[in-house]
Amino acid sequence: MPRVSGAVLSLLPVLLLLAILFGGGMGIAIMQSVGYFPPAGENSFTLAHYKELIADTELRASLVVTLLWASLASALSMILGLALALALRRIAATSRLPGLLLQAPLAIPHLAIAILALNFLGQSGLVSRIAYAAGLISEPAAFPEFFHDSYGLGIVLTYTYKETPFVALVALAMLRRIGNDYESLAATLGASPWQRFRHVTLPLVAPPLVSATLIVFAFLFGAFEVPFLLGRTYPAMLGVLAQRRFMSSNLMDRPEAIATGVLMALIAATAVYLYLRLSSRFVGERPTLF
Repeated sequence: MPRVSGAVLSLLPVLLLLAILFGGGMGIAIMQSVGYFPPAGENSFTLAHYKELIADTELRASLVVTLLWASLASALSMILGLALALALRRIAATSRLPGLLLQAPLAIPHLAIAILALNFLGQSGLVSRIAYAAGLISEPAAFPEFFHDSYGLGIVLTYTYKETPFVALVALAMLRRIGNDYESLAATLGASPWQRFRHVTLPLVAPPLVSATLIVFAFLFGAFEVPFLLGRTYPAMLGVLAQRRFMSSNLMDRPEAIATGVLMALIAATAVYLYLRLSSRFVGERPTLF
């Protein structure tokens, strides 16, 4: 008990700062979304903005594509990140180079990655021009459309490319920690490579892998810059939709935009909880949020 109390006390300043900044901002947003927004002439409690959101077809379409693209990019980042960590495992045991190479992309902003993606894979980008010069396509515009499409392919690919090194870095750190002893023991007992991976490596690396994937999903669910640059205006991801309505010249649109942000936070928290509950079957532990 004293050890736990000491840990809590050491984290208390950070927890208080987070409570003030995040909790205070969230509290103000909730108040404004339920009718306490004097600039728009609202000074009484109302759920009208949430009722309008429920009936809003654009928001429902945005919610579907946001959940779909964020989940797909998170899943791809998890799978590719784990595969990359396993591929670099032996090298990382004797060299710090793999870890440094995985950390390098983390320093690049998502906005810069989006611009690079447009310059390389856009219909007027470098790859399309090379393909045209090589005679592979009749004109640069004939290059496959990766961005501003209705399937969100460019958004998913860009986020997968950006988040995979982060997941790989987390998985690689765990693989370093557990070493090879458990897998070697399973091999001496006759376990096949797949059995060692499924019943030894994966359960050991799953807790940090799940945590990293949840961080990625929570970030992607509220993302703005990449879908703003690479996505269509309709249906747009929720972050783009909320920002567009918040910046509207009509102040009456602002409480609805704030309500959209509150719904995003609640949906993300619910998705994280459900994900933890489902992933417990594979992790082998009972997940907790606190």
